Amino acid sequence: MMTPTAAISKERAVYLKKIRRRKVNIRLCQVLILVFLLALWEGLARAGVIDAFVMSQPSRILKTLMNAPNNNLALHIGVTCYETLIGFLLGTGLGVGLAVLLWWSPFLSKVSEPYLVVLNSLPKIALGPVIIIWVGAGTQAIIVMALAISLIVTVMEMLNGFLNTDKETIKMVRTFGATRWQLFSKVVFPSNLHTLFNSLKVNIGLSLVGVIAGEFLVSKAGLGYLIVYGGQVFQMDLVMTGVFILAVVAALLYQCVVLLEKWVDRRLQHTA
Repeated sequence: MMTPTAAISKERAVYLKKIRRRKVNIRLCQVLILVFLLALWEGLARAGVIDAFVMSQPSRILKTLMNAPNNNLALHIGVTCYETLIGFLLGTGLGVGLAVLLWWSPFLSKVSEPYLVVLNSLPKIALGPVIIIWVGAGTQAIIVMALAISLIVTVMEMLNGFLNTDKETIKMVRTFGATRWQLFSKVVFPSNLHTLFNSLKVNIGLSLVGVIAGEFLVSKAGLGYLIVYGGQVFQMDLVMTGVFILAVVAALLYQCVVLLEKWVDRRLQHTA
């Protein structure tokens, strides 16, 4: 006769198997969709339905990738990744710091609210010429552009998370005489770790957008520069290759944040 413990273990094993099968099916569908779209793109280009000169095609992009040393693709990818990571770290650090400051002072939070809304809706690319004049033409201008795009989003998202922390928990901690720092460090911030990682997932993409926008305006290297250069000399294969690499870089950077979140979750579970 099977014991309840064994029955539960068997049911859990079946459940975990279903979860793994579901993940495999999802990943398989994602790969098949990508393969189908690439095959469709290649087929339409070969059939002349779309202009291969303007839209390029996967086989031509592959040839450009194979010719990477001559196009200095590794250099351009490295420059863009470096600028993105610097902008991302600065935007996240300053954004979280400002959100903490605004949470700490409700008066300051209310005063700054309309300005945050306006700054968030302001097209940052419009500030490009001002940023270039302010910090100079070069890598620093590109990093500031990435910072400008990601900073306000981080402040607003983290502040919203801080302010919406469970009120009953906050009341209970206050009844025990907790200081404001203890309240933040023991309740508010730990309760918003997932908010932080959601912000990081958004920020890594926004930082990349800011870097590319900056490279469009002023750069001597980077994927944005490569795309602009390819358009100027009518090498559309180079342009589409740059766009393809950008998509891959964005996906990899996003996955890095996801892996970091999983690692932090595991560490918290072990220490709990």
